[in-house]
Amino acid sequence: MKTMENAVIDLEKTQKEKTSKLTSARKHGRLISWTSLLLLFAVIVPLLHTYAQQPRVIQIAATTDNKFKVAGQKTPVITVKPKEVIKFEITSKYGDEKDPKWPGCPHSFSVKGLEDQGWNKCLKEGMNQFVLVTPVTPGEYKIECLAKCGKGHDDMAMKMIVAQ
Repeated sequence: MKTMENAVIDLEKTQKEKTSKLTSARKHGRLISWTSLLLLFAVIVPLLHTYAQQPRVIQIAATTDNKFKVAGQKTPVITVKPKEVIKFEITSKYGDEKDPKWPGCPHSFSVKGLEDQGWNKCLKEGMNQFVLVTPVTPGEYKIECLAKCGKGHDDMAMKMIVAQ
């Protein structure tokens, strides 16, 4: 009789342990789900905010004398905020050379080190429009023409300042 009672007690203990483990696993699963949801929310909301901004428009001319020009500025400089969405409107005209490495592109609009983030654009003859997100890291960036466009090409550059 004792062994039967012990067997019943052992069975009850085993069932309680299984129920306890199952309840713990369920709580742990919910915790993981909530943590994942919060983490996802923390990542997506800032991205949505960045891409939902109405882009600021910056107009630039890439001219026949192989210079970048910004209206009202002697030396072209643009100042932007980190992760700011910018719509560039760049009018491009051929200089006195055409670069076979950049067919159909009188000029380019490039920032070394940021090419993988879209900062290497072929500027076709006429109006070019594109949207870019500025770098996260504050500092000064050199925007330059990489398409050999003629006399003055080596000096065809401008500055972008990323500041809080």
